[in-house]
Amino acid sequence: MKTEQLVYADGQYVLPPLPYAYDALEPLMDEATLHLHHDKHHAAYVAGANTAVQKLREITEGKLDAAQTTNWVRALSFNESGHVLHTIFWTNMSPTPKTAPEGPLMDAIVKAFGSFDGFMLAYRSATAGIEGSGWGILGVEPLGKTLVICGAEKHQNYEIPGIIPILACDVWEHAYYLKHQNNRAAYIDNFLKLVDWQNVEERYNAALGK
Repeated sequence: MKTEQLVYADGQYVLPPLPYAYDALEPLMDEATLHLHHDKHHAAYVAGANTAVQKLREITEGKLDAAQTTNWVRALSFNESGHVLHTIFWTNMSPTPKTAPEGPLMDAIVKAFGSFDGFMLAYRSATAGIEGSGWGILGVEPLGKTLVICGAEKHQNYEIPGIIPILACDVWEHAYYLKHQNNRAAYIDNFLKLVDWQNVEERYNAALGK
């Protein structure tokens, strides 16, 4: 798997370019949304993470009141988590996706959910049912090395702490409202049609240290 560049050599967070053209996911994902989502929303999380890191550095250097530490730690958690999940989200999709998993990932899905169709049903339902803004995540639970589906409120508040995301669907309204309005379920269906299971397989193997 090509390693995404999340930070520069100097430690500054960086916005990776989309791995495809802005119109490449049409008609399932529209060009206008990709421009807004990537260039404005994702970019704002990168900027927010960099600001939080700088403010925390100023606190340690005595240039800023230490009473602000909690606020800036929260800001870093929110923005850095948004940056990471968006980077997974973009690379999970492809205009020419591998449409189903194979090998060890498929075996793990069948073990956890009974079948690939069973997983898809559970993932759709869990992701559509997230309250407010958040993410539908398929992840590896690192202790048992098992697959789990969970939601993440905002970006950082995982229902199952410690999981390693390998598939992430953004269900903040900015991800789908221009095209799908309030039809979150249709957006999730289109996302799943674009999922490149090759990318998910690579993330699964990386999560297991393979």
